[in-house]
Amino acid sequence: MFTSHSLRRGWQRCLAGVAALALAGSMATSPAQAATSEAPASENVLRIATDGFIDSFNPFTSFYLVPTNTFRYMYENLVANDAKDGSITEGLATEWNTDSEGKVWTYTIRPDMKWSDGEPLTSKDVAWTYNQMMEKEEMAVANGSLVENFDKVEAPDDGTVKITLKKPQANNPGQEIPVVPEHVWSKIDKPGEFKNDEKSVGSGPFQLESYEANKSITLKANPNFWRGKPKLDEIQYRYYTNSDAQVQAIRSGEVDFITGLSPDQFTALENADNVELNEGNGRRFNGISINPGVADAKGKEFGTGNEALGDKKVRQAIRAGIDTETLRKQVMQDYAQPATSFIPAVYPDWALKSDNSVISGFDVAEAKKLLDDAGWKEGSGGIREKDGEKLQLRFLTDADAPIEQSTAKFLKPWMKDIGIDLKNESSDVDTVSERTTKGDYDMYFSGWSINPDPDYQLSINTCGQRPDADGNGGTSQDGWCNKEFDKLYQAQHVELDQAKRQDLVQKAQAIHYEEAPSVTLWYPNQLEAYRSDRFDNFTKQPSDGGAIANQVGYWGYSSVEPVSEEEATGGGMGAGGWIGIAAAVIVVLGGGGWLLSRRKKSDDRE
Repeated sequence: MFTSHSLRRGWQRCLAGVAALALAGSMATSPAQAATSEAPASENVLRIATDGFIDSFNPFTSFYLVPTNTFRYMYENLVANDAKDGSITEGLATEWNTDSEGKVWTYTIRPDMKWSDGEPLTSKDVAWTYNQMMEKEEMAVANGSLVENFDKVEAPDDGTVKITLKKPQANNPGQEIPVVPEHVWSKIDKPGEFKNDEKSVGSGPFQLESYEANKSITLKANPNFWRGKPKLDEIQYRYYTNSDAQVQAIRSGEVDFITGLSPDQFTALENADNVELNEGNGRRFNGISINPGVADAKGKEFGTGNEALGDKKVRQAIRAGIDTETLRKQVMQDYAQPATSFIPAVYPDWALKSDNSVISGFDVAEAKKLLDDAGWKEGSGGIREKDGEKLQLRFLTDADAPIEQSTAKFLKPWMKDIGIDLKNESSDVDTVSERTTKGDYDMYFSGWSINPDPDYQLSINTCGQRPDADGNGGTSQDGWCNKEFDKLYQAQHVELDQAKRQDLVQKAQAIHYEEAPSVTLWYPNQLEAYRSDRFDNFTKQPSDGGAIANQVGYWGYSSVEPVSEEEATGGGMGAGGWIGIAAAVIVVLGGGGWLLSRRKKSDDRE
């Protein structure tokens, strides 16, 4: 059994009301929570609330948070990241080594593995997956940067994979690439367009059984998983109109797990019956992306960004005019860690050190001086002017995201203090996503989740990863380009000495900080809740103070098991008994209950 490891957005608008509750009787001695619980389909089905965006379940093209997280349960990598601390551990490969130059990596594949459909899983599946990504552009959309340094990948026998690199590489090349079955994917005519949204075949602990847009995602346990079939039969993701509806759902027992709670929601659940809270050290950052003058990978400019932002002194002035510590305490209510750059503090080896000389912080006088130096002089009403133009900027936010709205309220007067007229533009997420893709913005609220190795996040800050105005091409964090940063990225990519590599990563982040294409605000703690009367044995990553959802791996839910009836009731009637007697909750979600539209938000991006 699986016990070795204790291991941009779419809202939905209700067509009808949210829920009509009809309690069809209760026992005088029944606990109040049980009387309002919805009967689960099965004691072995973990129900998770979500509002995350789904473009597809194609691991070669999607990079949004919800599908990416499901890929980690559906497909093994050659090597995995351990639950304890994110370090490299065995996956499909049981062991690996590299030559003295770090150019040839050889992996030993675990014997006698099977895909979820019972077909044998061998080294040939690994080699086929990697070669597809190396040879076909449509298969390299999501993770192409991870195979850029691959020269060739071979499977000399069923139990061996050999990766020959163009240049030595420091990070293990077997990370973060979902391995798919050749016998399934080789038969697909246009694999880049394949949605992969039902009855997937994979090697991980759960497989996608079905997906209904804006309604549900169902994963089923894989009986052939090499660590053993999970104790859960299914994981169901259920869509809700908004995060407050999710909170109500965990209170009523309609779902078993929620994540991404706001500080207010988290606090409100502190005394809820049968609800356990988890405040995990998160692997995300939130920030404000500043349009530096976006262009595609060939340097062709597009968009409507204010030309003033092409001057880094103006961008630096914006940073100096933002009191991030006040935002962290007031907006996040201290449920976040102070931030420096885009690698979170949960990865101390890589995060930009707080004592780095480049870090400047909140300084209104310095902000004004930077604007003076950039030629923007104070004009009428205190708003700065240059060549007859006032310094007016737009700040795009999601109208349904309270944290973004609160941040915008702080920023407007702060920017006025330094002479910038900031216009807050709140919109639905589809509009925000469309406008940012086209470069039609000056500033917007952003966020990403970061993996234990910094290589990928560094790569999406390089010039070659910039997409065009239609979003085609690579993936870029801020649409920014800097040749010196690119050189440092390449240097750390091939540096085998860990200490030297850390130094290169620090220097790269220092350039990004100094150039200020974005301002990192905080590293949010991941606020979660689960029904302790239904399930236990969730595994955090890192195991000491980590999060359950959105891990780099499949530990969080794979170890979960139902609580016994005695545990659920403290010795009284079992959960199944209460549910059978008391639950008569009618939740109107059909037709009108589900959602009309989906939109992408910063929290949706991996």
